[in-house]
Formats: sequence, C-alpha cells, structure tokens
Amino acid sequence: MDRVKSSIQQVPNPIPKGLIRRTGANSLEVEKENFERNQAVSINKAINTQEVAVKEKHARNILLPSIPVNAVLCWKFCHVFHKLLRDGHPNVIKDSMRNKADLNDMSRMWGHLSEGYGKLCSIYLKLLITKMEFHIKNPRFPGNLQMTDRQLDEAGENDVNNFFQMTVEMFDYLECELNLFLGVFSSLDMSRSVSVTAAGQCRLAPLIQVILDCSHLYDYNVKLLFKLHSCLPAETLQGHRDRFQEQFKKLKSLFYRSSNLQYFKRLIQIPQLPENPPNFLRASALSEHISPVVVIPLEASSPESEHVVETEDLVDTDIPAHPSAENRFDDVFGSSSASDPFNFNSQNGMCKDDKERLIEQLTRELKALKEELETFRAESTRLCQALRGRVSELEAELAEQSHLKQQALGEGEFLRAELEDLRRVKEDTEKEQRSLTEIERKAQANEQRYTKLKEKYTALVQSHADLLRKNAEVTRQVTVAQAAQDEVESVRREMQEKVKAASEDAQQQEKLQAEQLQVLQGELQSSREELDGLRDSIVTSQQSSEELRVPSSRHWRRKGRGWPRRKKHYELAGVAEGWGDEEGTG
Repeated sequence: MDRVKSSIQQVPNPIPKGLIRRTGANSLEVEKENFERNQAVSINKAINTQEVAVKEKHARNILLPSIPVNAVLCWKFCHVFHKLLRDGHPNVIKDSMRNKADLNDMSRMWGHLSEGYGKLCSIYLKLLITKMEFHIKNPRFPGNLQMTDRQLDEAGENDVNNFFQMTVEMFDYLECELNLFLGVFSSLDMSRSVSVTAAGQCRLAPLIQVILDCSHLYDYNVKLLFKLHSCLPAETLQGHRDRFQEQFKKLKSLFYRSSNLQYFKRLIQIPQLPENPPNFLRASALSEHISPVVVIPLEASSPESEHVVETEDLVDTDIPAHPSAENRFDDVFGSSSASDPFNFNSQNGMCKDDKERLIEQLTRELKALKEELETFRAESTRLCQALRGRVSELEAELAEQSHLKQQALGEGEFLRAELEDLRRVKEDTEKEQRSLTEIERKAQANEQRYTKLKEKYTALVQSHADLLRKNAEVTRQVTVAQAAQDEVESVRREMQEKVKAASEDAQQQEKLQAEQLQVLQGELQSSREELDGLRDSIVTSQQSSEELRVPSSRHWRRKGRGWPRRKKHYELAGVAEGWGDEEGTG
C-alpha cells in the first residue's frame, strides 16, 4: 500500500480551476460568466415570495438566449453568409430573400445585448439585409460589386432619375458597412495587439469583405455624383455632397486604422483615400479621381486555412505508458509464479477476498489517475496554445517596441540638436552677464540723475499746487460772471417775449382795420354802382324832356311835388355831385 501511495503521489495534481480560469480565460468565458450572473439575478428578482408584480426588464432578461456563446455562432454565420453573397452563385441573393423575415427577427433579438457579439451580430444582419435589398432593386450589380463604367451606365439606363435614386441607395448601403466597421473597432481594445489573438481575429475577419464592398461603393458614388452634377444644378445635390463628405471622413479614418493592424497586413492591401474629397463642382476633377483598388496577395492565407495544432502533438511522448493493473499489482506485491519466493495465498496473512478487493480498489485508483492524466494533458495543451498566443502578442509588442525605439532614436537626435541650442543660449547668457556689470554702472549714474530730477519734480509739484489754487479762484469768478450772464439772458428773453406779444397785438389790430377797410370799400363800390344807375336814369329823363318841349302844367306840378323826394334820396346816398347836377337841370 505504501508503494501504491507513493506512486499516486508521483502523478502531478491537476491545476486548480480558479487558476485555469485566470490564466486561460478569454472574452467569451468572461461574457458567459457575466451573462449567467445576470440571468441568476433576474430569475431571483422575478421569482420570489414577495407579493409584487414581475418587472418587465427581469422577464425580458430571462427570455434572452440562454448561452451567449451562440452569438459567436451567429457572427461566424454572418461572415460565411456575406462571403456567399459576394462570391457565390448569382441565385444565392434571390433565393435568400425568402429568409429576410428570419434575419430581421435575429437582428432584433441580438440587438437586446449591448455588449460582446450581440450588438455586432445585430449590425451585421442589418448589413446583410440591406445588401440583399440593394441587389434585388439593382439586379445588374453582381454580388461582389465589380463593374465597368459602361456597365454602371447601363445599370442606370442613362436616366438621371435612376442615377439619383441609385446614389441614395448606395449611400444607405455604405452607411451600414461603416456602422459595422465602427462597431468592431469600438468593441476591441486598440491599446493592445488584439489583431494577433484568436478572439481579435474572429471579430476582424469579416471586415475583409466589408473593405472590398466599401472600395467599390466609394468609387461608384464618386462617378455617379460627377454624372449628376453634369445634369442637375448644384443646389439640388447639396444633400448628396454633405452626406458624401461625412462618409468620406469616416471611410478614410477606418481604412487608415485598418492598414496599421498586423492582421490585415498579410491578408489584404488596403488602399488609402486622397487627402481631400473630390470637388464635384469642377467637372475636370473627375480626371484626377483614382479608383481605390483592394489587393489580396495570392500567398496570403485566410484565418480558416491556417494550420491548427492538434492537442496530441503537445503531449510529451517520452512519458512511458501506464502499466496494466496486473503488472502494477505484481510490482507492488510480487508475482504468483513458482519463481516467486513468497506465497501469495498466505502473504501478509491476507485472504483471497481481501486481495480481490485490493485489486479492484487499485484498478479504480488507476482509472482515476488515467483520467486525471488526460485532464492534465488537455489542460497542458490549452495552456500551450494560450502561451503561443501570448508569444504572438509579445512578438507584436516587440515589433511595436522596435518602432518606438526608432522613434526614440529620432527624438534623441532632436534632443541633441536642442542641447546644442541650449549651449549656444548659455554662451549668450554669459555674454549678457558680462554686459550686466556695465549696465549696473550706468544704472548708478542714472540714479544720480534721478535724484536731481526728483528735486526738480518737487519744485514743479509746488508750483503746480499754486497754479491749482489760482485756477480755483478764477473758476469761482467765472462762475459768478456766468450767473450774472444767465440773469441778463433771462431778462433779455422776457423783453423779447413782451415785444413779441406787442407785435402780435399790432398785427391783430392791423388785420381788423384791413377787414373794416375791405367792408367800407365794398359799401363804396355798391354806392358807386347805385350812382351810376341814377345817372343813367337822369340821362334818360333828360332825353325824354327834350322830346317833350312843351310840358304840360300838370307835368310840372307833379315834377315839383316829386323833387323834394328825389333830393332827399340823393342826400341819403351821399352823392353831392348828383345833387348839383339834378338841381341845375331842375
């Protein structure tokens, strides 16, 4: 038994589970643990003895997919499906449209997960749906989007309305591609060399298909916008230009960030966009446009075709195989053959049943040891793979450190140049220090001059005070004179007002006199008119008297009786001349 115990102790103990989780844990295991923890919390809060209603958020969390690792399966499915839509049979897109509703449901389901692959799967599924809809609306476009300029013109049927609508659909298509690009980059820790780890490559691998799509969509958008600007006014296409500017900035940044990742450098050559976007308002700028071309080297191997190390290759083949139960028993207790110096049946006073039980016990222990050994081998294999991944990370970090070293060397040269500048500055400072003594000597002379100037300044201040006092006296006198002048001015204004009132009264009197004069002139005019009438009547009467040379006595009597009345009438009229004439004639 002691030999059995010693042999058992020689077998290495399995690595503790806590240590295994810390050393070999990846993002998927952490995500799974977090999901299980959240599920347990939601179940405990939803199902308990408290008499309260179940909250919607707890029920919704329970209804989410039970194993978050399914998101990785969905992510890989999207990658393969995207590859199939691009490079598969032309009927793949048309036949896949019947599953559009299922893809929409999957996108909404994975959209409830805000971390890990859930959000990425939701964005990727929306991209695939948009891609299928675009190709169904525009069947002339192949799945890989490779077309000539002539085929692009034929796709729009040389109609400006079709080109306008096609550009809008391409903008939507490219927007989905950029959203997936940004989603993948935001889910990775770019401060570490994630592109050399298995988890990082799993997320970055589908971006190769996205880069291929984006290069073609960008090229077609540029060509279609130039074509639209040649047919439509610039104000109509202002929205197109603004949207293109926004997508250009995003795509340029994403292409630049992707080209710096070690993972893409050996699989694909990513083009770089120009510094500034094309100027669509200048038609000649189309000749300056260079179509971005994505190059996939022939010797580059995809992540799926990389060599996978089998776990059996990591097992140490120098370890001898475990002996069988019988050989192990013979080694411990001796052989039962005739050459055995011990008698097995009577050894140590054991009976046959005890020996059989001991054999069974040792067999079970041996089986357990074999299982532990297999577990240890599997764990060793996993640790070796993790160490290989860590070695790859360290190699990437070493390359980065080498790059930093080169930068440090460049900075060292720059610092040396700055040191030379500082030395020159120091020499200049010493020269200035020597000149400082001369300046101090001059300062003493200036101090003496300052003392003299200060004395003169004191005298000037005293004279200035005297002048201020005189100025105050003059100001007081001016104030008194100003008051007297104001009083005279008030008297003058009062006299002017009186003169003005008198002149107004005189004007009113003149106006009244003028009115009276006009009335009198009117009366005089009327009197003259009456006088003229009387004169006419007198002339008429004289003519009649001449015709009647011998008037009758009755006539003269009547005339004598009427004369006093006519004379009175003339007096009332105030016409003396008429009176004299009438009297002479009488």
